[in-house]
Amino acid sequence: MFYSANISNLSENMTSEPFVIERTYDAPVERVWEAITSKEQMKQWYFDTPDFKAESGAAFHFYGIGPKGERFKHLCKVTEVEENRKLTYSWRYEGFKGDSLVSFELFPEGDKTRLKLTHAGLETFPQDNASFKKENFVMGWTQLIGTSLREFVEKA
Repeated sequence: MFYSANISNLSENMTSEPFVIERTYDAPVERVWEAITSKEQMKQWYFDTPDFKAESGAAFHFYGIGPKGERFKHLCKVTEVEENRKLTYSWRYEGFKGDSLVSFELFPEGDKTRLKLTHAGLETFPQDNASFKKENFVMGWTQLIGTSLREFVEKA
């Protein structure tokens, strides 16, 4: 099984606050949902996730670049899917300790959509590695959710 024992106890062992960011987009929920669950669309604003499926239990991976140019393989597994409402997946790094959870929650607000992203468990990553400091996640998610996703879903 895909490291489920660590993930199932994750929320009980949290000692620090998760990172949360909320943004409202001038786009309907269905458009935002498609952007966060279609691997073809994710590639345009997020990462190239060739094996991603918005299905509970589906494992996927992608590569990201750290602040010093280092390449990290992210290993993820979808844990929760509620169409047009919520997508949650585990997030860890190949070769490093630590397990975290990323959750995208969508809230319709008229013809707009409020997205709440929560990344919990950041403190489980090696804190002696600058790449895993909370500040780097804050900068990364702020760029992705605040700028990249907004530009993608709001384009004509």
